Amino acid sequence: MHRRRLTIGVTGLNNIDSPGPGIPVIRAFIASKEFSVRVIGLSYDALEPGIYMHDLVEKTYQIPLPSAGQQSLLTRLNYINSVEKMDLIIPNFDAELYNFIKLESTLLKMGIRTFLPTLEQFEERHKSVLSNFGEKYGVTVPKSIMVNSIQDMLTQAHQIGYPMVVKGKFYDATVAYSPEQAVAIFNKISAKWGLPIIIQQFVQGTEVNVTAIGDGTGKLIGAVAMRKTYITDKGKAWAGVTIEDKELIKITKKIVKGNKWRGGFELEMIRTDDNQYYLIEINPRFPAWVYLAVGAGQNHPEALVKMALGEKVKPFEDYAVGKMFVRYSYDMIIDIKEFEMISTLGEH
Repeated sequence: MHRRRLTIGVTGLNNIDSPGPGIPVIRAFIASKEFSVRVIGLSYDALEPGIYMHDLVEKTYQIPLPSAGQQSLLTRLNYINSVEKMDLIIPNFDAELYNFIKLESTLLKMGIRTFLPTLEQFEERHKSVLSNFGEKYGVTVPKSIMVNSIQDMLTQAHQIGYPMVVKGKFYDATVAYSPEQAVAIFNKISAKWGLPIIIQQFVQGTEVNVTAIGDGTGKLIGAVAMRKTYITDKGKAWAGVTIEDKELIKITKKIVKGNKWRGGFELEMIRTDDNQYYLIEINPRFPAWVYLAVGAGQNHPEALVKMALGEKVKPFEDYAVGKMFVRYSYDMIIDIKEFEMISTLGEH
């Protein structure tokens, strides 16, 4: 079968100990039977390993950090597109999504498609307002409070009790067993990600995750459930296995039906011993383990590309249970000239 050729820009090339989803998304393209994809890497840092994976990423351009704003990003994308003529961009970081969502219609006029959640969908699943999200869509969420200072946190902590989880607004979550630990974690996370900080009730149980994709009309196109079998000290899954969990898929369907999510996402949930499910987090993009879904029979990045092109996609019916992923690190040898090229010229 003839595979259609596309040029797709992909971010999230930081395949490190806390990996971005970019490389797994690109590997999903390679597994695609429908598309032959020329990948344009969009990087934020000259040491993102994906820049140097030439068998996966044909050409890489640095783009401005999300804090530089939409205009700065648009100017850079205009230049990149004048050279590369991208059909599609798939952003893979939470922090960059706001700018890409705001630029969606402008990018479309440039011939670049995206398939992103709406701004309302993106905003309402923030950690700081997850309790409201739970109430709105009928999903149980652990008690959470947003705080802006250490004093505020220590005052509010009695409502949550110890142990409690202290979370950054974008990333990082650590369990605090005492006020002293909570203060240390607050300082560490706020120094990295800024305020507010979220404190959340600690729920004992098994963490189960779902990587999924919605079509924007309330239909769930695909969902694969996974249990982490090896977790790094940063809380990242270094190994995981697909599981059968009908209730978890039912909850995922209910959320997508309610909020009409558009694009890829991940649900992080805790299943307690008495089979209660608590929604801990919603990540508004593919997770770094999305390639496991491909291995289990559901190619979510391929489905997203088809929907971005305006094509109808038939929902996946099922997936293989008992498929595992195991991550590994790998030393690439590159010439320092390559590093200097992306550092000085902003492209490689």
